[in-house]
Amino acid sequence: MLESKYEYLLIEKRPSGVAVVTMNRPEILNAINWDMHDELEQVFVDLDRDKSVRAIVLTGAGRGFCSGGDQKTLDKSPIPSPTRGGRHLVRNMLEVEAPIIAAVNGVAVGLGATLALMCDVIFAQSTARFADTHVTAGVVAGDGGAVIWPLLIGPVRAKHYLMTGAFVSAEQAVAMGMINEAVSDRDVREVAIEYAEMLASGPREAIIWTKYSVNKIVKEFAHLLLDTSTALETLTFATPERREAVAAFAEKRRRFAER
Repeated sequence: MLESKYEYLLIEKRPSGVAVVTMNRPEILNAINWDMHDELEQVFVDLDRDKSVRAIVLTGAGRGFCSGGDQKTLDKSPIPSPTRGGRHLVRNMLEVEAPIIAAVNGVAVGLGATLALMCDVIFAQSTARFADTHVTAGVVAGDGGAVIWPLLIGPVRAKHYLMTGAFVSAEQAVAMGMINEAVSDRDVREVAIEYAEMLASGPREAIIWTKYSVNKIVKEFAHLLLDTSTALETLTFATPERREAVAAFAEKRRRFAER
């Protein structure tokens, strides 16, 4: 059974044709270790093979969506393959025929922000925040951030957020066209599931091929940028600056934000 296959993901398949995927490490805001990364790669392949699934909701357990990579685990474990993981995860999300709806219930940081922003439609709780914080850890934004942020908000804004790791509120994200809606009066998961059920009840082939057509734009940027940015991220993991400059940069960024 697909629902019991995963250790770090909860899968709920509803009679409506909606599959709800919940990242389930709530004690650390659903931070991703390598095993969870593998599961995220695989789950979209499995759901794509299941033709009873007509729409997917991606969310996080507890009070966060996803706080990005589990740094304690990632630093202690060797990278399984320098560019494979990030490339395949993004590719698998883009290739799923059923639309993916993000229910961003809290912080979406680093890879967590990439997961949310790579979805087809994005709802966020009004208290949620987004950031790609790779640079604050001394590494390149290489897991898809360099692909999706410029597409959604333009290169100038994207370079600011990617080079500083600054946070974007849900309201700001809506205003910039980064997400679809900020939800303040209801649980964002309920809103996302209702939307997914609406799509699941629609003309399947028309929805699938419309998503496919639009995603060709995202795929073109992924083919152009993803291998390079992921490889550069891997290289910067080993630089002395990664440890030495991070604390000083964080203090300067704080002062600039308070000016």
